[in-house]
Amino acid sequence: FQISGYLNLLANTIDNFTHGLAVAASFLVSRKVGFLTTMAILLHEIPHEVGDFAILLRAGFDRWSAAKMQLSTALGGILGACFAICAQSPKGAGETVAWILPFTSGGFLYIALVNVVPDLLEEKNPWNSLQQILLLCTGITVMVLLALT
Repeated sequence: FQISGYLNLLANTIDNFTHGLAVAASFLVSRKVGFLTTMAILLHEIPHEVGDFAILLRAGFDRWSAAKMQLSTALGGILGACFAICAQSPKGAGETVAWILPFTSGGFLYIALVNVVPDLLEEKNPWNSLQQILLLCTGITVMVLLALT
């Protein structure tokens, strides 16, 4: 029963590693991009961490152990940021972010679509499907508008 908790911790550590990569690489681009990326990841992480905490409780961890384990997965983010900074090319930050940002963005899009599209296909109520599609489009529009400013 606890194996699902440990698998969740491993996945969360890897997820946090990619978040660290994205945050550090985006700050290499500019402060504005760095702050926007950080805010986007924070908005994503708050419900994500609450859900992971619930998974750990369900897997048999007590509250204190679950909290400590969740905190330990945050080290993945620090390692990801350190990796991005250490991977800086001597030719400049442009070459570093040329592979880090597409890698992390692609990962985020893949995970989002793998989670969202099957739910959309199984949804019986067309109004709920339309709402989800509109919210996806709203998110894309916000990203485009932030990129243009």
